[in-house]
Parts: sequence; structure tokens; C-alpha cells
Amino acid sequence: MNQLKRLQSGIEGLDELLKGGFVAGSSYIIQGRPGSGKTILANQIGFNHARAGGRVLFATLLAEPHERLFQFLSTLSFFDKDKIGDQIQFVSAFDTMENDGLDEVVKLLRREIVRQKSTVMILDGLLNARSRADSPLNTKRFISELQGHAAFAGCTVFFLTSSQLDDGSPEHTMVDGVLELGEEVVGTKSIRRIKMRKTRGSGALAGAHECEITEDGLVVYPRLESTLTDSAMRDSDHCSLVSSGLPSLDPLIGGGLVTSSSTLIIGPSGSGKTSFGISFLGQSTVESPGLHFGFYESPQRLRMKAASLGLDFASMERSGALTILWKSTGAGLIDKMALELLRVVEEKSIKRVFLDSLGGMARVAADTSRLQDLFTSLMGELRARDVTVVASWEVQSLFGGEINAPAPDLSSIVDNLLVLRFLQERAELKRQLSILKIRDNPYDPALLEVTISEQGLDVKKAHFHALGDSRNA
Repeated sequence: MNQLKRLQSGIEGLDELLKGGFVAGSSYIIQGRPGSGKTILANQIGFNHARAGGRVLFATLLAEPHERLFQFLSTLSFFDKDKIGDQIQFVSAFDTMENDGLDEVVKLLRREIVRQKSTVMILDGLLNARSRADSPLNTKRFISELQGHAAFAGCTVFFLTSSQLDDGSPEHTMVDGVLELGEEVVGTKSIRRIKMRKTRGSGALAGAHECEITEDGLVVYPRLESTLTDSAMRDSDHCSLVSSGLPSLDPLIGGGLVTSSSTLIIGPSGSGKTSFGISFLGQSTVESPGLHFGFYESPQRLRMKAASLGLDFASMERSGALTILWKSTGAGLIDKMALELLRVVEEKSIKRVFLDSLGGMARVAADTSRLQDLFTSLMGELRARDVTVVASWEVQSLFGGEINAPAPDLSSIVDNLLVLRFLQERAELKRQLSILKIRDNPYDPALLEVTISEQGLDVKKAHFHALGDSRNA
């Protein structure tokens, strides 16, 4: 099968979304409302192309002078003023369009493409060209003539427009692809999204993907579940056991946790979820490093809590046995967080992860309907990388058996499920641990009492006089 030549944008997430980049020699529309990031994205593509040895013609049909554009772009890391006038030429065709019409604009740009030997042309202001055209047919002719001259010269074309063009517009029918930038307010957060509305001659990851504008330009985060599709094919065909960090629990779950398994601990605040995770990470070594990826406990408080359980996290961090990452639930993008987790796992050869908590991560999500698929993909990828995961999920009910699960189908997300509850027995408040599921290992279903001391967590079989709500005691 013939593979079409690709023009890479140089933007990692965008090239992944495009399954390798734009099709070289094709034409694309980049559309979005003012402020959506079109100009940044187009210039980012242009400067990255020039850095790779290409030649770029940036033409505008706008009245705004280029000096203002340069002033704005100079704040972004991809901008290189030494490329301007050499590999990147900026040309204003506004006066030509106003005085002489679109036919003369086509002639002007054709001459510039040939003279500059351009391999990429960016035309900003397609909406103005549409307004100048007498009819949709003339708009089509304008685009068609530019496409023809560019294709003859082996030049890839990007048309920028602030108009929200529909799929049946003259512009859409003429080009090979349409890339749309948008912004949506979710609660108090503003979320930027990017999607391919049309592709010709190439596949693309469907749907909308989150993105953000940083000092490096536009950064794209393809939806995790759309990119991690082969994790199961990379699963190990053998397994061994690692300690849960609780010596008294390991014999009750078949000797320990199965390597590359995922365990979810559900319970109310203060029930011992974080302490369990700390004990799990306490088994990390330089040879099998651990990662704490958390949202609630700051690194300082986490080290203090670990010390109260007899563990020296600071020394483990210095040796490389442990990495602590704290994230805020008030800002950020969920795909960005998941990709950062996987990046650290890759860079530091992490073998143990405590994710505290799935609830904190879920709070970052703009679209909660994705959580089931995203968590499933994330856990599957960590399993494929031979990482053993313990994650927590906080429930509101302090007593009783009501559980609000992080997703409707827990079986597709985790291998093991543990539930921590409080129990009031006469005048004493106790912690109870229930083992609901252990996949691939025999386990003891007996109810367990949990105690926390300077020696860490300890569990033992116990006969409680009252289970559930203390009012029945």
C-alpha cells in the first residue's frame, strides 16, 4: 500500500492526532473564533517547517501590520526572527485585494510561491476573501486557483478563517482537510479543544481533543483512550507477586499483589487509604522505583505522614527509589495529567504507582462521560508497562455499605477491590477492611480490623459486635 508523503507540524500531539502529520501538497482550513489560537498554530507550523529546512510564505488578507504580529509571536519559544526574510517570507495582499480584486491576489501569491520556492503557504484572512468574492462560485475559483499553483510547486496550503464554516460551505468542499479550534466554558474553567472536521487521503483521531496555549505555542493532548489501543497486546504472559506493604495482609490475598495488577481502595476520608498507599510505596527500591501521583497530600505532608508510619520518604527520594508528584484539582487537563504520569513512569522506570486519588483526577475532567474509558486505558497501559498500581477513591458515607463508585463498571478498570469503612463498636471507633475482589489470586473474604501505628498499618481477622450504622449497635 502506498503511503502519502507527510508534512509534520512539529507539534507532537497534533501529528499524533493526524496520524503522522498533514498530507504534503494538500490544502487545509484552520478555523476558529478570534482568540482560539489559529494564528499561533499556523505560525508554529511555519516556524517548525522552516527549522526542518522548508520554506514558508505567510500571506495576509488582513489590514493588521506584520510588526504587531511579530511583537506578539516574540513571546513564544518557537519564534525565530532570523528565519524571517530568509526561510519565512511575510507578504500582505490586503491592498491588492482591496484595489485590484482576488484575481490579482492569486497572481501575486503565485509569483511569490515560485520566487521563494515555498513548500508551505499560509493565507490568513480567508473570510475577507469570501466577502470580496461576488458569489460562492468565485470563492471556489479563488481557492481552486491557489491550490493548483501551490500543488504544481509542491506547496502545502493552510487557509485561516475566523468564520465558523459548515461542512457544505464552498471552502470546505474545496480543501482536503479542516482543522477546527474551539473553546468551551465548563463550570468555572475554560477548555480549549481541537478536532479534525474533515480529512481526505488520510486518517485522523476522531472527535475533540483538549489543547492549551503555552509559552511553547499550542500543545495538543489527544484523548488517551483514542491513542492507547494496543495495551492489551503488550501484556506479560507471566506474573509474580509483590508485597502490598502490609505483611499481615499479604497472606490473606495469596501472598501479595500480582505484578502489573491494579488495586482500588475505596473508603471515606480518614479511613486509611493514603496510609495504605504509603505502605505500598514503602516497598519501592532503586531497582523497582515507586511513584506517588497525588492531588490532596502535598509532598511535605506526605513525607510527614510516611515518617509517622516509620518510613523515610525523603531518603527514598534522594536515592531514586521514590518520586512524588503533586497536582492541583483546580486547574489542568486530564489527558495532560495522564500523559505526564506515563512520561514519568517511562523516564524513571517506575514499577509501583500509588494514584491518590481517582476522584481527584476525575475532578479535573471536563467531560465526565469519558472517565470509564480513560481510566480503563490508563490502567491497561500501566499494566502493559509492568507497573503495579494502587489507587484510592473517596466516598462520602462514613458508615454503612453505600458506595459511590468512580465508574459503573469497576471490573474493566481494576483487578482488585478493597473497601475501608468506619465501625462504631460500643464507645470505640474502628476501621474495617473488606476484600471484595482479588483477580488471579485466592483470598480470604473474612472481615478485617485495621490499626494504624508508628509501625505502620496492620490487619487482623476480627469479630465485630456491630456492623454498619452505629445506631443499630
